[in-house]
Amino acid sequence: MTTCLITGAASGLGWALAQACHARGMHLLLTDINASLLEQRRTELANGAVVHILAGDLCDPRFQAELVSVCHQRFTGLDWLINNAGITHRSPTLRTQPEVFSKVMAVDYHAPLNLTLNALPLLQRSRGQVICIGSMAGWMPVLGRAGYCAAKAALSQAFEVLRLELERQHISLLMVYPSFLDTPIERNALGGDGRPASHARSTVGQVRGADWMAAAIVRAAEQGRRRLFPDRSSLLASLLWRLAPNLYLRLMSRRFAGELD
Repeated sequence: MTTCLITGAASGLGWALAQACHARGMHLLLTDINASLLEQRRTELANGAVVHILAGDLCDPRFQAELVSVCHQRFTGLDWLINNAGITHRSPTLRTQPEVFSKVMAVDYHAPLNLTLNALPLLQRSRGQVICIGSMAGWMPVLGRAGYCAAKAALSQAFEVLRLELERQHISLLMVYPSFLDTPIERNALGGDGRPASHARSTVGQVRGADWMAAAIVRAAEQGRRRLFPDRSSLLASLLWRLAPNLYLRLMSRRFAGELD
């Protein structure tokens, strides 16, 4: 039986992934910082495969060790590690407090990398799989999201390097690069002062739903794919950034001009 650990599993894409994996009969360990909502999700998944929850702060090394310990003691192993938990901000760089940048980097980069390293012995034993939710923002600049772009770029680069070492240990890696999704990560975005952002987000292309994205991720994982670029318009935008960066910046600045107000 496949055992799957999903971070940020109480809402948005994480919850959609939990439902998709549960429908396939996987044993689940779900974690989120929102304890009450996480308990509600366990109730909703009461029938079928085993579902265990553990609420806590992924940035805490002790909590990460506890997650790995639960996988070992309760499930005797781990097959899929889905690094989904994330946070973003919407604020001009010059009006963003350093603490906001640090928080975004801690949640979006340090936490998934450290959790993966902690889980390596279990993943080695099962010849398992790591699934990381990156972002097209890690490939190209987006106004008002300097910290988020930096964190997702760090995540992408670190795991693409780590991929070569993982594969030598028979652990596969799927990097997912979605664009704009209709999930709480944007609704809960931080402003430059660390409080919730007060202005609506700017978007480009089609805004996809979490269920659609989760289904595509699980299919890609089952197919053993290395990377998933689910949105064609974002992939084209990333190519434009590489081939004609000045044109990309002009177009992006027009589309996201509201982020500077």
